Amino acid sequence: MTDEMAAGELDAIGTRVRVVVWPAALLECALATVEEELDRLDREASRFRTDSEISRLQAKNRDGASVFLVSSGLADLIGVALAAARFSGGLVDPTLGGAVAALGYDRDFSLVAGAEGTAEKDEAEQDDSAQPLPGGPTGAWWRVELSGRLLRLPPKVALDLGATAKARGSDRAAAEAFAACGRGGGLLVSLGGDIATAGEPPAGGWPIAVSESPDGSDAPGLSKTQVVRLAAGGIATSSTLLRRWRHGGRTVHHIVDPRTGQPADGPWRTATVAAPTCAEANAASTAALVAGDGALELLESTGLPARLVGTDGTCSHVGSWPQGEDEPIILPPGEGAAFGYRVVTRAGA
Repeated sequence: MTDEMAAGELDAIGTRVRVVVWPAALLECALATVEEELDRLDREASRFRTDSEISRLQAKNRDGASVFLVSSGLADLIGVALAAARFSGGLVDPTLGGAVAALGYDRDFSLVAGAEGTAEKDEAEQDDSAQPLPGGPTGAWWRVELSGRLLRLPPKVALDLGATAKARGSDRAAAEAFAACGRGGGLLVSLGGDIATAGEPPAGGWPIAVSESPDGSDAPGLSKTQVVRLAAGGIATSSTLLRRWRHGGRTVHHIVDPRTGQPADGPWRTATVAAPTCAEANAASTAALVAGDGALELLESTGLPARLVGTDGTCSHVGSWPQGEDEPIILPPGEGAAFGYRVVTRAGA
């Protein structure tokens, strides 16, 4: 067994997926397993598929049902979303489905934004009345109860697992692929920038390009790409620069403040966080953008290393985030301790 790495890509759940492995012989197995896991994730949690488990559940909830026996896979995703809400004091809220839809994000993003990322919905379709929500610490998520696979959902509460499901999907895909491919070597799974690792890292750690550009380039007006090294765990980046569209005569984005029901409008445009799991990293990065002026204090309280980019393009580093290039990220001890979750292999059906 050598340190020779190999990488492959595929399209799934509306994003580009990159899988990197060592030794190189693991790539075919890893790609097949990751694709299978992401297909399962889509069937469990996509709010844009009428046949997904969560869409069928929401339809029954609109008709008055409130108690559901869900699959263990969906229970896992809802459990992570609720853990993220507790972790962030409600800044990351899984009950924002109605507010997100009211802003126009009510179908697959490729249909909302179009190829240019600026498509405007027809005036007849527009509803710019996303109402302020009782979000934050007292949000509707407190009334969502999950006990094992038994879910109690308040009437007409629209779940949107959104980014937490994608991040958890990265964790699950990495763990499952590592197990399926013989538990030798190591692998990395990146779902549009939500990165999880499993197994042993290559010598020096996994090289990660942290960039505000989707293709990792140093585009004009964006902060300089920084390469860091990750030995274990995950990294997530949340940004107000991507997934933007026109709605009601203005440009909006997908990072919604649960306290207002409107796109977050703070001093930061990008937050990147490293954590023992990608799910935890994602919760912290999203919460930081929503927290606005309180982002630095919030991130410092978690002990997680982070990199923030302000709306003026200046970078701030939190905790043990590397100051230079090609330096290792030092994670705090524990495995998703703030969540009380651990990375598991197949959650079951």
